[in-house]
Amino acid sequence: MYNETTVSEFILLGLSIPPELEVVFFSVFFLMYIICMTGNLIIIIITNIDPALNTPMYFFLSNLSFLDAVCTTSTIPNMLAHFFSKHKVISFQGCVVQMFVFTAAMDTEFLLLTIMSIDRYLAICNPLRYKTIMSKKACFFMSAVVWTFGFCSSTYHTSSTFRLSFCASNKINHFFCEIPQLLALSCSDTSINELVLIVTDVILGVFCFIFIFGSYLFIILAVLKIRTAAGKMKAFSTCAAHITVVVLFYGTLIFAYFKPSTGNSSNMDKAIAVLYSIVIPMLNPILYSLRNKEVKESVQKIIFRKIHAN
Repeated sequence: MYNETTVSEFILLGLSIPPELEVVFFSVFFLMYIICMTGNLIIIIITNIDPALNTPMYFFLSNLSFLDAVCTTSTIPNMLAHFFSKHKVISFQGCVVQMFVFTAAMDTEFLLLTIMSIDRYLAICNPLRYKTIMSKKACFFMSAVVWTFGFCSSTYHTSSTFRLSFCASNKINHFFCEIPQLLALSCSDTSINELVLIVTDVILGVFCFIFIFGSYLFIILAVLKIRTAAGKMKAFSTCAAHITVVVLFYGTLIFAYFKPSTGNSSNMDKAIAVLYSIVIPMLNPILYSLRNKEVKESVQKIIFRKIHAN
C-alpha cells in the first residue's frame, strides 16, 4: 500500500554545490546563459536580415538557435532563482510547462540535426539539383514537420507523466523537471511510460544518428573524389560545425541514457544534464560563428553598417 497525496508543488533539490561556492556557480551559470542567449539571438538576426545568408543551411541554423534559446530559458532562469532561495519550489503547473517546453525542444532538435545533415548531403553530393529540391517551400515544410513531431511527442510524454499518481515525496533530485525523475516519484505503474520513452529515444536517438552517420559517409566519399585540396577543404568546412554539434549533442545524450547505473548516478546525471541543457546550446552559436566565414563576414558587415550609420 502506498501513502498517496495530491501534489500541488515539487521541490527541486538542484545541484550538489557547497554553500560557500554558490556565488561562484551562480556567476558561472548566469554568464553562460548570457553568452548562450546573445550568441543564438545574433545567429537568428543575421540569418534573417542578411540576403547572403538566405539559404536552406542558414534557415535551419536559425531554427536550431531558436531551439537552443528556448531549451536554456526553460531551465536556467529557474535554476538561478533557486541558488539563493531557501524554498526551491516549483508549482505543479510550472513543472508541467517546464517539462513540456524542454522535451519539445530536445525532441525537435534531434530531427532538425537530421534534416541539416540531409541538406549538407544534397549540397555536396547533388549540387545541380540542390536548389530545386531544397526550395523555400520544401524547407518550410520540413521545418513544420519536425516542429510538429517534437511538440506532439512532448505533449504525449508530459500528459502521460502528469496523469500518474505521485507518492508522499515531492522532492525531485534534479535542477529541473525531467521525465525520468518524475517517473521515479510516481507510485503508479510506469511501465508503459518507460516503454514509450525507450521507443522514442530509439527513434530520435539511434535511428536519427544512423541516418546522420549514413549522410556523412556519402559526403566523405563524395569529397574524396574532389581532385583539388582547396575543393576538399571548402566542402569539409561547410560540414565541420554541424559534425561537431552532432558529436557533442549525441555523445552526451547517449552517455546519459545508456550508461550503466552506479552509486553516484544522481550527481552524474545532473552533471550530464548541465552539458546537454546549458553547455551545448551555448557552444552551438560559437562553433557556427567561429568556424564559418560567411557568418563572421555577415556580423562584420552589420557592425560596419551600424557604425557608419551612426
